[in-house]
Amino acid sequence: MVFANIYFLFLIILIIPLIVWYVMKNKTMDPSLRISGADDSLWRKKTLRQRLIHAPFILRTIAIVMIIIVLARPQSTDSWQDTEINGIDIMLAIDVSTSMLAEDLKPNRLESAKEVAAEFINGRPNDNIGLTIFAAESFTQCPLTVDHAVLLNLFKNIKCGIVEDGTAIGMGIANAVAHLKDSKAKSKVIILLTDGTNNSGDISPLTAAEIAKQFGIRIYTIGVGTNGEAPYPYPTAFGIQYINLPVEIDEQVLTDIASITNGNYFRATSNSKLKEVYQEIDKLEKTKLDVKEFSRREDEYQIFAIIAFVCILLEVLLRTTVLKKVP
Repeated sequence: MVFANIYFLFLIILIIPLIVWYVMKNKTMDPSLRISGADDSLWRKKTLRQRLIHAPFILRTIAIVMIIIVLARPQSTDSWQDTEINGIDIMLAIDVSTSMLAEDLKPNRLESAKEVAAEFINGRPNDNIGLTIFAAESFTQCPLTVDHAVLLNLFKNIKCGIVEDGTAIGMGIANAVAHLKDSKAKSKVIILLTDGTNNSGDISPLTAAEIAKQFGIRIYTIGVGTNGEAPYPYPTAFGIQYINLPVEIDEQVLTDIASITNGNYFRATSNSKLKEVYQEIDKLEKTKLDVKEFSRREDEYQIFAIIAFVCILLEVLLRTTVLKKVP
């Protein structure tokens, strides 16, 4: 609860001299000479009039206080003000080629990557985070945003086969760079996750890395997959059959991409290894982001006005009925 005209609340101080005046006035109305009466008068109960003698003043005082509060304009608010928060700008670039269905990570490489990335997003509420996916081509699944609920919801739609199969690492980087190049943040990061070698796209991975370097973007690369061979589900007329395919990750290119942009290369052979990259990102210098948040206020004077009206009405009723003075 806030007050639009809070200075009106100082008028409540005037209630103090009003109460003092009322108390002093009633003292002067007490008889100066008391005469004892019959003994049974000691046990006589007070009449309704005697019990309510001070009620009009109490009601009037409450009414005055309520009117002062109404003048101060109480307001409820869910307002957020313009604030500055610490964070960095991060684009996730995730490989969605069909090889990501290999089940050397459980339940498979893609689902494991999505799960760990979701945990990372939940752990960084102040960061601008976006998502781009790539196979033979690349497109943006979600631009940079602090609305992580929307981002996480879009994660559900990531699956293999939504774009032409292949691995265009350079295109994935270039797409992410397009969203980060105009960022004012001191720390701009791309987390690139892939399980293969570049075999598609019009931009080579190292050329894309050089472009990222020009814009001060750091790239963390993650090679996903165990060493040797990995079980891959292969659909046949008799159902899903598993075949072992060799794990071919171009670690040299991924290492060079990270080196060019002052990032790091990680080899993720398990879910726990996949989380290591996020620990490294937590060490980055954070920068201030201006967040414009809109506010909405609503006047809440109605209840106070009703109380004041009821008090005045009760005072009038008391003075014209029970406490009515006979001339």
